[in-house]
Amino acid sequence: MKTPHLAFAMLATLGGVVPTPAVAQAQPPYKVSRDVEYGKAGERSLRLDIYEPRKRSSDILPVVVWIHGGGWRHGNKSSGAGVLAPFVSTGNYVGISVEYRLSGEAIWPAQIHDCKAAIRWIRANAKKLRVDPDRIGVGGHSAGGHLVSLLGTSGDTADLEGNNGSPNVSSKVRCVVDLSGPSDLTVFRHVRVDQLFNKPFDERKELAKAASPVTYISKDDPPFLIIHGTKDSIVPISQAELLHDRLEKAGVESNFVKIEGGGHSINEPEVLKRVMAFFEKHLRNKPVEVSSDPIKSSAK
Repeated sequence: MKTPHLAFAMLATLGGVVPTPAVAQAQPPYKVSRDVEYGKAGERSLRLDIYEPRKRSSDILPVVVWIHGGGWRHGNKSSGAGVLAPFVSTGNYVGISVEYRLSGEAIWPAQIHDCKAAIRWIRANAKKLRVDPDRIGVGGHSAGGHLVSLLGTSGDTADLEGNNGSPNVSSKVRCVVDLSGPSDLTVFRHVRVDQLFNKPFDERKELAKAASPVTYISKDDPPFLIIHGTKDSIVPISQAELLHDRLEKAGVESNFVKIEGGGHSINEPEVLKRVMAFFEKHLRNKPVEVSSDPIKSSAK
């Protein structure tokens, strides 16, 4: 999977939270703490970036956590800056962008071990961060969508927890936004999946099942917002349809939004509105509707 341009930074202008060119040098409405260690894999330090509003709407805020994409092979936490800006700039959220080990450094399950350690660290340090440990929402695109979906469905599944930091703390999350992510690696074929497991497709059936979000779905899973392009040539929309169908059959709230004619990248302004409404509903308990109506792609 390529690392696509996720245009949330541009979409933030819908809410008027991104400075115009005339004031581009002005201080942003949030402060950033970079490279904060959340755990270790052996001697390898694992880090995250924290985006905190300068003017908080409340002393204790919910958290939006971003897990970057890039086929588990590329990408880094710096992409979280543009993604999290619209949320943090409202003063209503703290944003956190997470680094995890890529498949060129460590094969599966290193990636989910790191992500779960990050969630545990946030919860363990909630008082210091001035965040609500019970209001942690996660979002991710592509490979990041896979990882946040797995965070949502696997909860405290012992086999996926790892021991990279903050032991004996829950890794459960409050809600999940999955953008263009794969959900069943037993049928999803791509060279990046081969690299993730360091095994060819025909030799990893049980491993792929254990790495698939659909494997762990149960009625106590958190709400999902799934957004996927109908013409995604990298992760077919059937992956999103499968996840949505399994969640609904288990009695889990799932909003599934198709981007009609859309590919793997997510560039539609309406997407930000849907994601914002979803987090407002599930992290701030606001009585808002999260529409599942399809979005028409603006791609030519």
